[in-house]
Amino acid sequence: MNERNRALPSSFRDTAGFVFRRDGIVYRQVNPAGKAAYDAFLQSGLYRFLTTNKLLLPHEEITSGPADTEAYKILRPEQLSFTSYSCEWSFSMLQDAALLTLRIAKAALEHGMILKDATPFNIQWHQGALVFIDTLSFDTYQEGSPWIAYRQFCESFLSPLLLMHYKKTSLHALQLAWPEGIPLQITRSLLPVKSRFSVLTWLHIHLHAKMAAKKQNPDERSARLPKKKLLNLIDSLETLVRSLSLKDSGSTWGDYYAEAAQRNDYLEQKQQIIREWTGQLTGLKTAVDFGANEGSFSLPLAQQGIETIAADADPVAINKLYKKIKASKQEHLLPLIIDFTYPTPSFGLGNSERESFFGRVGQADLGLCLAFIHHLCIGKNIPLERVAAILSASCQQLIIEFVPKSDAKVKELLLNKEDIYLTYTAEEFEKQFGNCFVIEAARLIPGSERTLYLMRRK
Repeated sequence: MNERNRALPSSFRDTAGFVFRRDGIVYRQVNPAGKAAYDAFLQSGLYRFLTTNKLLLPHEEITSGPADTEAYKILRPEQLSFTSYSCEWSFSMLQDAALLTLRIAKAALEHGMILKDATPFNIQWHQGALVFIDTLSFDTYQEGSPWIAYRQFCESFLSPLLLMHYKKTSLHALQLAWPEGIPLQITRSLLPVKSRFSVLTWLHIHLHAKMAAKKQNPDERSARLPKKKLLNLIDSLETLVRSLSLKDSGSTWGDYYAEAAQRNDYLEQKQQIIREWTGQLTGLKTAVDFGANEGSFSLPLAQQGIETIAADADPVAINKLYKKIKASKQEHLLPLIIDFTYPTPSFGLGNSERESFFGRVGQADLGLCLAFIHHLCIGKNIPLERVAAILSASCQQLIIEFVPKSDAKVKELLLNKEDIYLTYTAEEFEKQFGNCFVIEAARLIPGSERTLYLMRRK
């Protein structure tokens, strides 16, 4: 008797099918309820068009393996290296994800299909580009039908983009507060009055919110929307999304490397030591750079083919890095807005539908923690042993930089606060990290008082 496939916690809402994992491989099951739409999707030529243009994650149908007597089909999609959420994306990444969704919606209509889901959860970063991942998000288009995902798109994509555009600041945390989309009424109340003078913003948010708030008479027939008008609607959304922007200014650490580069050859020396150490490590496939800034140390890892996550709390730095990666088509680097002290938690139904950041990271082969420890211990009052415990749970090998109190940057942190950090010393650092790691090498960075450590998890 075949083992029953069980949906992942994030894949239970669609009766057409679900995603499950077996022996470390992710599969998608198509249920009998999704048979007609799935067959139409393939026969329409839409699947071929989307995969040929690298807009949709391709799959193969499995004829042997994790079968289920209740399944119509079992699909094995190309495997993702990491799953991220829109609350971790920069402005430009969310904007590009919105444009990808609209492009796919138009392509679906051109092939006689319709996109029934427009959520950021259906988009991931794969091989250096954003890609749609939900094969079962398409249904046969019926002439005159409205786009049922319109409101979802406006709340999930347009609302956060417009709020960031008008407020001139990153508000990605709002997407964690409303993971299924910022309600139209909330967006409408937060947008400034001048937003009403934008015809498209007024149409897709203000008027949309007003109409959505009206009580619907169930006996009234829904208005028909010809395909041409539906395409015009999508075109107008695309025009609005493209017009939005958020300046890459006001970065917390944006000038850090520019200033650091002036300190003798500090950056070059640090990069040289890290290159030497990583060249000695074997079997590196995954890495996480905690406090990556604009990726000066993440990019070299990615260039070696190591799947690397560049995590930083600074949305401006991450947005700059995303643009750099997009321009260079770097396949192995994923930039994410992650605050080490307040990382993305598990959320959703039962607090298990969406996994926490550290839960998704698991045990990376390598962790980088460079020019960061003093911000955690002195800037955020986090004890050394807590930092060591978190990092040891997140990586097998660790390259970490200890910045002593005599360093100018630490003195800046202590300028307007009492120095209560009596245990912030190199000796205590080695002791606490030595409880979790084996210290394999230590090297003073020439021209500075900072020390780089290479460690291996016990």
